[in-house]
Amino acid sequence: MNLVFSHDIGPREGWSGVIRKGQRVKITDVEGGTISDIVTFNLENLNERFDQGRTKANQGRIKISTGNILYSKYNTAFMTIVEDTTGGCHDLDYGMCNSWVFSSGKYKGWAGMEKYAGLEPPTRGCWEILTECLEDWSIQPEDIPSPFNAFQDDFYNLEEGLMGMQQPRNKAGDYVVLQAEIDLLYAMTSCPCASRPNRVEILQEAAGTYDEWHKAVARNDDPANTLPPMPAPPRAFRPDGPKRLAA
Repeated sequence: MNLVFSHDIGPREGWSGVIRKGQRVKITDVEGGTISDIVTFNLENLNERFDQGRTKANQGRIKISTGNILYSKYNTAFMTIVEDTTGGCHDLDYGMCNSWVFSSGKYKGWAGMEKYAGLEPPTRGCWEILTECLEDWSIQPEDIPSPFNAFQDDFYNLEEGLMGMQQPRNKAGDYVVLQAEIDLLYAMTSCPCASRPNRVEILQEAAGTYDEWHKAVARNDDPANTLPPMPAPPRAFRPDGPKRLAA
């Protein structure tokens, strides 16, 4: 596979783009301990989106790794995990963080987790970041699905019916690779809960660059040029900007 695009997504930032059938997305933990909220939409019907419930039920699993599939509510296979150095340290039960999580004081989901990587508490969460990243595509905030939370580690106490987030176990250099099974609109974050960066890379069989590929798509596959323009990377949302806490 040829690397055609690479971009580092800073803490509390996001990225969105088109991923074509057969292309692969590699998400790498740059520093260790990161989390990335990932959402996908059928490019031909943006009302069809990734679904946590069908992904779990269709495979009888609450954790997924290499060989498992990300499904939509219509049971369409969106993406397949083809490589995963974490062995399945990902979440399919939580939704995504938002401003309420950080401002209300009522959120009880933390469990011994080192939050914010020494930065000031965020004012926005992944929901707001993804809303901004998907704005060019007219995706409404309420239509953003609960995500595939790459690298997020949870604990479960089944006897008491409890669950929570705990410190991610992934280390610097860990990665997961997802292959698109259909043409997708794809968006991801570097989650403010962990406030650590991710790297997104796009790989494909053909050589070239991502920009060259997208221009070819617009010219050949979309002669009416109805596809929205690709956001210049990063399609980032940094409402507060990471600020280090005073020592």
